[in-house]
Amino acid sequence: MLTELSIHDFAIIDNLSLTFHEGLTVLTGETGAGKSIIIDAVQLLVGGRGSVEFVRHGTTKAEIEGLFSIDNQKHPIFKIGKDFGIEIPDNMVVLQRTITSRGKSICRVNGKLVTLAILKEFGKTLIDIHSQHETQALMDPENHIGLLDLYDTQVINQAKLEYHKLYERLQLLQKRYKELSENEQEMAHRLDLLTFQMDELGQANLEPNEDTTLEEERSNLANFDRIYVGIQDAYNALYGDQKGIEWLSMAVQSLENNKNYDPFIAKKAEELANQFYMVEELSFDLRNYSDTLQYDPTRLNEIEERLSEINRLKKKYGSTVNEIIDYMGKIQEEMEEITNKDSHLAKLQGQINETKQDAYLEAKQLHDIRKKAAKELTKEIHYELKDLYLDKATFSIAFTSKEDIEAENGLNQALKLHKNGFDFITFLISTNPGEPLKELNKVASGGELSRIMLALKKIFAKHQGVTSVIFDEVDTGVSGRVAQAIAEKIIRVSEQSQVLCITHLPQVASMADTHNLIEKVEKDKRTITYVKELSKVQQIDELSRMITGAKLTETAKQHAKEMLLLADSIKQKI
Repeated sequence: MLTELSIHDFAIIDNLSLTFHEGLTVLTGETGAGKSIIIDAVQLLVGGRGSVEFVRHGTTKAEIEGLFSIDNQKHPIFKIGKDFGIEIPDNMVVLQRTITSRGKSICRVNGKLVTLAILKEFGKTLIDIHSQHETQALMDPENHIGLLDLYDTQVINQAKLEYHKLYERLQLLQKRYKELSENEQEMAHRLDLLTFQMDELGQANLEPNEDTTLEEERSNLANFDRIYVGIQDAYNALYGDQKGIEWLSMAVQSLENNKNYDPFIAKKAEELANQFYMVEELSFDLRNYSDTLQYDPTRLNEIEERLSEINRLKKKYGSTVNEIIDYMGKIQEEMEEITNKDSHLAKLQGQINETKQDAYLEAKQLHDIRKKAAKELTKEIHYELKDLYLDKATFSIAFTSKEDIEAENGLNQALKLHKNGFDFITFLISTNPGEPLKELNKVASGGELSRIMLALKKIFAKHQGVTSVIFDEVDTGVSGRVAQAIAEKIIRVSEQSQVLCITHLPQVASMADTHNLIEKVEKDKRTITYVKELSKVQQIDELSRMITGAKLTETAKQHAKEMLLLADSIKQKI
C-alpha cells in the first residue's frame, strides 16, 4: 500500500507530506482546495504524463516521492524489480519523479535512475486510479476487451502471449509478401542497390577479424623500437657471461653438490633446476622472436591504407569487419529472393498459411477462455449491480468476430485476425425491464455508468493485485440511497486493497477509516494547500458541512453522528 507521499513545489502545493493507512482514506474539501492536484501528483509518480505547468510558479522543479510497502511476497512487482535489476529490500518500494521548469523528467525507483516506461511498469502494479475520465472511457467499446481480459488476467495473459508471438510473425511474413509482390519498379531499384553494394564489398575482399588483426600489426610496427629494445634488453640480462642464467646455473650446481646432506636442499635443488630450464628456454624464445622482428615502413603504409578503406566501409555497412561480412550474407539472401521472386512468394504464402492457421488456433483458445471469463464476469456484475440499486438491469458481454462484421456488411473475406485475436467485445446493458440490450453509450446515464464502473472495480480489485486503488469523485451524479450503496461498495473494495477516495458525498466520507481534510490558505501572498487528518469530533463537523453546504447546525451534527454510527455498524458486518 501507499504509506508515505511527499510533494514539493507542485502546482499550488509548496511542501506537503502525507501518511496513509490501511483501509479507506477519504479526502474532502471545498472545490478548488487541491484534492485533485494530489491525485495528479500520484498519477505523475506512477508514470503519468508530465508538464512544466505542474511546477510551482517561481521554483525550478516539482518533486514527488512515494513509499509503498508490499505485504504479498507473490506480488508481480518483485518480478519486475528482478527484470530491471532493481532490488526491493524490506519489501519497500520508493518511487520518485522530478519535473523541472525546463520540462525535463527524472524518474527513480529505489534510488536507481529509470526511464518513464520502466516507472510505469512499476506504477501500474501499485496503484489503480479511477476517475470520471475512466468512466467515460467505459462508453467506448474499443476498451471493453481490455476490461474483460483483466478479469482472469493470469490465464488470459498467458494465452495472449502465445497468440502475440504467432500474430507478430504473421505480420512480418505478410509485410514481406507484400513488399515482394506489389511494386516491381521498387524491387528493380532495390536489386540495383544491392548489386552495387555487393560489388563494392566483393572488391574489398574482406577477411574475418581483418580489422583487429591489422590494428594489432599497425601497433607493433608503430612501436617497433620499443618492442625490439625491450626484448633485447631482457635477453641480454639473462644470457651471457655474468648474466642471469649463468648465476642461476651456479645456484643449481651449489645445491646439487650438497643435496645428499639435507632433504630440504635436495628438494630445492630439483625445483631450482626445473626453473633454470624454463628460464633458459624463455631466453631462447626471446632471441628467436628478436630475429624475426623487421621494421618495414612500406608495410605500415599499406596497413594504414587498408584500414582507411575498411573504415570507409564501416560507415556504410557495419561497425566491424565481421558485421560487414554478415551484411554481405544478408544481401546475397535478399538478392536471391528478389531474383527468384515467384518461388519465394510461393514459399512465403505457405508460411503465411501455416502461421495463420496456428495463430487462429491460439485465437480460438483465447476466445474460449474469454467466453468462460465473460460468463463468470457477467454473473458477478449482476450481483454487484443489485447492491447498487440496478437490480432490474441486465448486463451482457457480446462477442463479434471480424468475420461476423464483414458477413453483416455483405463481404465475403477470410477471417481476419487482429492484435487481440478475432474477438470484438461489446458491453451491453438494459436498465429497465422489457427494454432490449444496447451499448452502454446508448442507454446508461452518468450515474449508471459510475455504478457499472464501480462494480467492475470491486470485481477487479481481487484480480489485479494492485496495492492501492484511488477513486477520484466517482460518485458524481448520484445521491440518496444510491450514494449510500456506492459508499458501501467502496468500503468493500478496501477489503482487498488500500483505497484513497476523493468525494463530495457525506455517505462516502462517513465510511472512512481515515478522514483527511484538504484546505487552501494564503501565506506570504501565495496560495498553498495543506492537509490535516481529522479527529472524530472534527470529522463530525466536516460531515455536517458536507450535509448543509455552509452553516453548521445541531441538526446537521446529529445527522453526521448518526451517519458515523451507521457506517460503523455496516463495517462490522463486512
